[in-house]
Amino acid sequence: MTRPQRPPKSAAPDPSNIDTTQRPFVLIWEVTQACHLACNHCRADANPLRHPEELTTEEGKRLLDQASEFGPGQLVVLSGGDPLTRPDLTELVEYGTKQGLRMTLTPSGTTSLTPETVSQLGDAGIKRLALSLDGGSASAHDSFRGVDGSFEQTVQAARAARDAGIPLQINTTVCAQTVDELPALRDLVADLGAVLWSVFFLVPVGRGRVLDPLTPDHAEEVMEWLSAVSDDAPFGVKTTEAPHYRRVSIQQRRDSIDAPSNDGIGRRLGISAGDGFAFVSHTGELFPSGFLPKSVGNVRDGGLVEGYRESELFRALRDRDNLRGKCGSCEFRHICGGSRSRAYAHTGDPHASDPLCAYVPEGYTGPMPTGRASSD
Repeated sequence: MTRPQRPPKSAAPDPSNIDTTQRPFVLIWEVTQACHLACNHCRADANPLRHPEELTTEEGKRLLDQASEFGPGQLVVLSGGDPLTRPDLTELVEYGTKQGLRMTLTPSGTTSLTPETVSQLGDAGIKRLALSLDGGSASAHDSFRGVDGSFEQTVQAARAARDAGIPLQINTTVCAQTVDELPALRDLVADLGAVLWSVFFLVPVGRGRVLDPLTPDHAEEVMEWLSAVSDDAPFGVKTTEAPHYRRVSIQQRRDSIDAPSNDGIGRRLGISAGDGFAFVSHTGELFPSGFLPKSVGNVRDGGLVEGYRESELFRALRDRDNLRGKCGSCEFRHICGGSRSRAYAHTGDPHASDPLCAYVPEGYTGPMPTGRASSD
């Protein structure tokens, strides 16, 4: 049988030329919260059942139409839950690809993620497959993910992506329960032929509230280690919800704040919640990030582009002079800015200092970030 011809590649815009006041570098659409895993850190607190008010197929297509208004090659990440629980997933990928979007996917490591499914997604136009591995062995990963066999299923899918010519990204959550797995994971990421290792530093939302985050000093050590890994690894390294990794990298490489248009490891500077980043929930709510659940409206009303560009919250998050406390006094605030999601989770104020950062600006004598927001 002749395989269907894959769609032509959408040209990726130059990250250094993206004006993040006008378009996000990455738009994440949580297509569902349904998932058959029970991951300890799950932001969505996912369960096996789909929500009855999820965006429908037609509403999803209208969302992708809106996303295309940001400009050619807009990056869209379909996330969950597990996107594979939606029977229209391939249809949505094909539609977004035809609209000129760069469609990527973060599926869960379940029995649905077969090599055949991976190949079909490639034929539909997927530009990258991002898979999660939180341990370098089956026992470590499966314990964290809550389902036996998830590790093997994920590794099988990673190899299928490689065989299908789909660029592979590996996502890893860093917390006290997983940090010792990082060296083994580094080797596994290389062995799988991934192009990028995305390391997520825990934000206490969803089921992640019960996990133990790293201390600021320990997080600093991990970021220094990741920066050293990036020097020699055959893959790129980025962090999620840890923008101070940019500061660590610059300090290690230049001992200077005189930074160029990227951070020395090939990534766009300054992307954070609401500033180069936007998140649409399964029910259509528009947030600065999935970890900063303050809605500025619903995309069912057609407000994706206007909400990103003009909403008071998004505009405020893009102005680093709004930062308070230690982050507001930091000379690195325009290339780092701290995790606005973590600040919000701990204090209820998205402009407060990030409590994970160990760095103290010279001469700073104000209060250090502490506390935890109420659950109200």
